[in-house]
Amino acid sequence: MNAPVVDPYQGEFPETIEEYLHHGTMKCIAFNRTGTLLAAGCSNGSCIIWDFETRGLAREFRDKDCTAPITSISWSRYGHRLLASATDKSLTLWDVSTGEKIARITLQQTPLRASLQPGYPTPSFCLACPLSSAPLLVDLNTGSTTVLPVSVSENGNPPAPNSRNKFADGTPPFTPTAATFDKHGDLIYVGNSKGEILIIDSKTIQVHAVIPIPGGTVVKDIVLSRDGRYLLTNSNDRVIRVYKNILPVKGSGEEIRNISNDNSDYESHYDKLKANGASCLILSCELSDAITKIQWKTPCFSGNGEWIVGASANKGEHRLQIWDQTGRLVKILDGPKEALIDLAWHPVEPTIATVSVTGFVYIWAKEHVENWSAFAPDFVELEENEEYVEREDEFDLNPREEEAEEVVIDENAEIDIETYEKNTVFSDVEDSVDEIVFLPAIPSPDAPDEQPEKCLGSSSKLEDSNLSGSPSSMDAVQNGQAIPQASSPMEVDNSTAEDPAEGPNSKRKRRLSVKGLEMQQSDKGKKPATKNKSNGKNAKSSAKQMDSANGNSSAFDDEATEDDEINIDI
Repeated sequence: MNAPVVDPYQGEFPETIEEYLHHGTMKCIAFNRTGTLLAAGCSNGSCIIWDFETRGLAREFRDKDCTAPITSISWSRYGHRLLASATDKSLTLWDVSTGEKIARITLQQTPLRASLQPGYPTPSFCLACPLSSAPLLVDLNTGSTTVLPVSVSENGNPPAPNSRNKFADGTPPFTPTAATFDKHGDLIYVGNSKGEILIIDSKTIQVHAVIPIPGGTVVKDIVLSRDGRYLLTNSNDRVIRVYKNILPVKGSGEEIRNISNDNSDYESHYDKLKANGASCLILSCELSDAITKIQWKTPCFSGNGEWIVGASANKGEHRLQIWDQTGRLVKILDGPKEALIDLAWHPVEPTIATVSVTGFVYIWAKEHVENWSAFAPDFVELEENEEYVEREDEFDLNPREEEAEEVVIDENAEIDIETYEKNTVFSDVEDSVDEIVFLPAIPSPDAPDEQPEKCLGSSSKLEDSNLSGSPSSMDAVQNGQAIPQASSPMEVDNSTAEDPAEGPNSKRKRRLSVKGLEMQQSDKGKKPATKNKSNGKNAKSSAKQMDSANGNSSAFDDEATEDDEINIDI
């Protein structure tokens, strides 16, 4: 009997802001397939890649032709390509390993989102969702675009090209329209302003099924889970709906064509598409906030598809809510008082990355709790003191050890060190594909003059996120802020710099005059200075020797010493 598989996500949710990343003003983020790299698009048109294991900057892509803010960023299946869309209506494809620009295409409308076609190591097609037109299937090699249908008439004919910004029945424009590929890129799911989900063949651009959404409101977001088994929609009625995908994950295009070829009699072509849709998606649950009735922004699935996270769309609110597949709310996360504009759940770990309107990327993780059993497997925590009963021979010089059973080991057996078991999370990886998992970090020169300013900025940034409850990050920033202050040569305490030989940057203490020395001796309770016939000549001569030994004396002290010397000579 096989042992049950332990789900690493069971009861594991992000709890607090562990760290934040800052490089320019970041607008959007995306993890690669393994979660080792985090790509971000900035407001100046550049794209950067973070090493998520070390939190170091690994790559930075800059295009002199693009200085507009990035609206979305997308990885290819195995991390060799990176696609960025910008507000200047451009799509830029980058080679991750070499940092070279492969292609740049300018569209007629500003693309809000763009994603590379999955299933191919080096995809040549991408799906773009413009601001005020229907979704486009773009050929990155030739620059040609194909407009996707966003509605279906009763007779099954596609809408006229000249009225693509309006439906045939005169309803308002469908701006913007959400769309996404399925897991292998065979189908495209499109959500329109009528409250429908259209399933389109990516090769023939034919609508095979329609799924009406309850409420019939505009679909703002449509997201597929990582494993392809679930799909969610975010509508204007403030409800996130989760659908279960009945189609097979692999070979979905062929399956839906077989469903569409059914010759059953229907009253209209639209009714047939609705019947096909019922064989593709089934409504699983609806998620909403029954109290505040807030709008949701950038919802997505967890890496294993068991949890759904949605962000509040209210201004100045950095709040996340997490539900399970049954629709039960399991976690609420409150962050700094900064609006959230994008988020991404780590593909493997229970970690969430969020982007605030200020351009910072916050890393939400589970709060660390020390587990001593990791160091000693037999360690047991005690709630109260217990009396220890020692064995009879525990402290003997030659304790009697229990006889261990002899284990038969075949020393001639061959040991296989090449074969390894695949991770179930990445079971779809082909052995022949060379995947980019890590990138060497870019070395950055030390800038000691900028350290105090950076630390002060870090402290002020995390002070605004007190609601996140991250004591570890706050302590780290506070300690980091105190170090530059103590190491600054201008702020060293005089009590620690009495000896000039302690360091070249130490601030020297001001020398006392003769009268000051006498007052200091009386205050310390030391032996009083003995009076002699020279009326303090010895004391003044000793002060004179101290003056000659100390070169940084003040002008006032030098004048006082010279007066004393004149009186003595007279």
